[in-house]
Amino acid sequence: MKILAVDYGDARTGLAVCDAGELLARPVTVIHSHKMEEVLTQTAAAARSEGAGRIVVGNPINMNGTAGPRSELCQAFADRLRELSGLPVVLWDERSTTVSAIGILNTTDTRGKKRKAVVDAVAATLILESYLAYRKNHPED
Repeated sequence: MKILAVDYGDARTGLAVCDAGELLARPVTVIHSHKMEEVLTQTAAAARSEGAGRIVVGNPINMNGTAGPRSELCQAFADRLRELSGLPVVLWDERSTTVSAIGILNTTDTRGKKRKAVVDAVAATLILESYLAYRKNHPED
């Protein structure tokens, strides 16, 4: 099944998708908007155009495992996306994905405006890769 991953942010939201065999994750796009409704609409449209059967939204849980204000905002985003898209939406722990994405972009010497343009899509790809690894080891879920 194709799965769309979302790294929801205040100004930029990264999207990534995997192939139907759930083997390869790739960045799709970055949505540039401060408006949640606009991001929701574009994300639901991307899920439809990519043929996704499920959506995974990164959940920025605090390092101590608690849910802070940002996590609550992502929960609200996921709930609204579920209504709008009609697809199952799963929240997935995204701790440190943006830091990892920056590390990847550092190793490829991607800097400045170019890095800012892709870091959220790379973070979404990392969220999706983590989720796919879980699904591989837990096929019943």
